[in-house]
Amino acid sequence: MNQDPADVVIIGSGVGGGGVALQLAGSGAKVLVLERGRFLPREPHNWDLEEVFVKQRYKTDDIWYADGRAFRPGMFYFVGGLTKFYGTAMFRLRERDFERVQHEEGESPAWPIRYADLEPWYALAERLFGVRGQAGIDPTEPARSCAYAHPPVPHEPVMQAIHDRLQAQGLSPFPMPSAIDLGDAGRCRRCSNCDALPCRIDAKGDAEIKLIRPALRQPNVELRTGVLVERLLTDAGGRRIVAAQVLEDGVRKHIGGKLFVLSAGAINSAALLLRSANRAHPGGLANSSDVVGRHYMTHNTTALMALHPLKRNRTRFPKTLALHDFYFGCASYGYPLGSLQLLGKIREPMLRGPLGHLPRMLRALLAQHSVDWYAQSEDLPDPDSRVTLRQDGAINLHWKRSNLKAHQRWVSQCKEILRGTGYPLVLAKGFGTEVVSHQCGTVRFGADARTSALDALCKAWDHDNLYVVDAGFFPSSAAVNPALTVAAQALRVGRHLREQLS
Repeated sequence: MNQDPADVVIIGSGVGGGGVALQLAGSGAKVLVLERGRFLPREPHNWDLEEVFVKQRYKTDDIWYADGRAFRPGMFYFVGGLTKFYGTAMFRLRERDFERVQHEEGESPAWPIRYADLEPWYALAERLFGVRGQAGIDPTEPARSCAYAHPPVPHEPVMQAIHDRLQAQGLSPFPMPSAIDLGDAGRCRRCSNCDALPCRIDAKGDAEIKLIRPALRQPNVELRTGVLVERLLTDAGGRRIVAAQVLEDGVRKHIGGKLFVLSAGAINSAALLLRSANRAHPGGLANSSDVVGRHYMTHNTTALMALHPLKRNRTRFPKTLALHDFYFGCASYGYPLGSLQLLGKIREPMLRGPLGHLPRMLRALLAQHSVDWYAQSEDLPDPDSRVTLRQDGAINLHWKRSNLKAHQRWVSQCKEILRGTGYPLVLAKGFGTEVVSHQCGTVRFGADARTSALDALCKAWDHDNLYVVDAGFFPSSAAVNPALTVAAQALRVGRHLREQLS
């Protein structure tokens, strides 16, 4: 074990771990961030579609299971976590998302905090990530204490025409909040290589660029890469975490700490807690309520390709538009439906998997003539939808799909909307278990230790010095991208820890 244990050991360098680290930077605490991956190399392959999508150059080689079926999950282990590959969408949850909401097929539970508790932290996260947007248009937009610090990303001609046709349908399209370094002094070139690819020029507002690098400028924060945390070890009574058992450069060792923040992602954090079971906690750490690993959610999502045989889409950066008119339902349907936003521009290599049966030339033509969208509906929490460990230690996901009637209804509604923008053919392809980019809910926070693993500040009820700060704390998934909410809560928790440590 280290002779000089850190005051705070943070496991994971994504949005959760990075947010806590940044809040503790410059404090008197010795902070150690452990990341299983390395820095993602800046290389020509970053923007090579064959390398990224066909050869899957950066995707983990780990094998997970979906009820016995082996698969390679869409996980990327690098400093900055999944944000190295995210599409820069930075949405706040709606105010109603923090409350109990009735759906056609179940209930979305209330959070132990309200939107007002996170609002100042949302504002700070938007400033840190350089989010560009425009308030006052989205009909479901929550109250804001300040405007966006940066104007929205302008529409390119095809997107502007679609925006106008959506408005002609009586809808309220709004600029999608996006974290890119655009502007006269910005690095962004508005290329086509943003969504699902790493940025070679550091123009994407990811957790490495916006959180980890600034934190490392302070002498009290250290980052160690290539460190795989295998287990958390407790004292004899089980109340305190005393060390992390890690594998570093092939050597197994213990890293001691006074306080531990687990931010490995909803799936890996739950798996690590389960893997750390001991005599005092035979069901896993933080799990006296038996909720760790349960209530796994990852959104119901469908990709839509709106096609016109005579219109070629030459848009380079299309992620400038979103639609929330039906987020909480409509006059003819009283339950929530979901959100619609633009995807990054689909190109032929991205279609090899879902449309591999088509000739390459036809795939290329489809990509050239498509406007690409992402329909998203809430995935409801179910205790039987869960992360477990196999006997060989591998992760098994049992994703019990929920709220599919509403999602199918929403996809049908989206097709009608998109045809109304002048695109007569709309193809749809749903995402499956392998896509885990919006994973959440496996270590839920709450107001009752009997039904949750964490309190409202993400501290484990069962342990005096363990916090879990990633999307695992979500009790519901809402229907917008989770990154900004994780960042806001991480900043909130990080400030709390700074005050406690001081």
